[in-house]
Amino acid sequence: MITRRRLLVGFALGVLVARGRGHAQPTKPARIGRLSPLSAEADDSNLAAFRRGLRELGWLEGQHYAIETRFADGKPDRLAALAAELVHQRVDLILIGSTPGTLAVKKATTTIPIVMVTTGDPVDGGLVASMRRPSGNVTGVTALGQALNVKCLEIIKEALPGVTRVAVLANSGSPYTRQFLAERDDAARALGLQVRVHEVRDLAFDRAFPAIRTDRSEALMVLPDATLITHRRQIVELAARSRLPAVYGEREFVDAGGLMFNGASLADMYKHAAVYADKILKGAKQADLPIEQPTKLELGVKTARTLGLTIPPAVLARADHVVGVTADPRRPPHWRLRWRRSSTWRLRPIGPDWTRARCGSSPCSNTTTACASASG
Repeated sequence: MITRRRLLVGFALGVLVARGRGHAQPTKPARIGRLSPLSAEADDSNLAAFRRGLRELGWLEGQHYAIETRFADGKPDRLAALAAELVHQRVDLILIGSTPGTLAVKKATTTIPIVMVTTGDPVDGGLVASMRRPSGNVTGVTALGQALNVKCLEIIKEALPGVTRVAVLANSGSPYTRQFLAERDDAARALGLQVRVHEVRDLAFDRAFPAIRTDRSEALMVLPDATLITHRRQIVELAARSRLPAVYGEREFVDAGGLMFNGASLADMYKHAAVYADKILKGAKQADLPIEQPTKLELGVKTARTLGLTIPPAVLARADHVVGVTADPRRPPHWRLRWRRSSTWRLRPIGPDWTRARCGSSPCSNTTTACASASG
């Protein structure tokens, strides 16, 4: 005979089992589609970081998930067809990089969850309704690279105070280029700089740099863009040959030998994207997951020595990671990214370190302090 006590115990155990299942991996392997605007070689570190993030969350490739990859090789016109291929494969989730890539996937499906990793502003780009509540089927991580473009000019002025002429290398078809052109004149006037944009067409980098030298530019800034990062080694090499100190929007340029980077590491962003994939594949609604933004400043001092440059101590003090310099044990470590909701916080310098301050705008409209580094 079943007693009342046994019924209660059985009910309680059933609730616990159900809760446990809600936090476990799916019973069959999840199929994750990966659409990259880059080449397979250029995307390798990003995908490795995403896999590492999943592994740390308990996901084993081949047992709990499989990845279907598609690569656009730096050619945005291929994104729509590749997105359609992944949708046809009926994957459970699509991991996508870049604003054009996210737009292509969003156009191809309104039901498959999309986790984006982009350097653009997802609100201005028409990807989501807001940072806090994205709505639709898109969420993920953004570096708000176009909002940091003016900050890059500020860092050039601070790190290289004698510079007055700056060249900007941009992809002619990139949405980031249009954003920067709208801000260029006001920023240049405020910083006392002459800024000329050199738009690259058909990957003609070898023609862009002679034009930059003809303009007698003293420094270079490279705008965030999937095509440019695909060819980062060539760009870094040409900048070195031209003896141009350069600041980039992605860490991968510094890894390739570039001087200075202001923005977010794509590898770190892809690792954090695994957190979104984990939650969505376990049942969370992507529309309820706020978009997050990391910020970081890194310096490649080896390149600075080659160019005969001395980076001011104030700039070095703000860097999360200084490449080629032994860490000062008197300084607190700066190895951990602080992930923050970009519509809520900005960073303001307090002495050598950084703290968070309230900011009511999205993206941050602060133009007097460099929102570039987060201490761990």
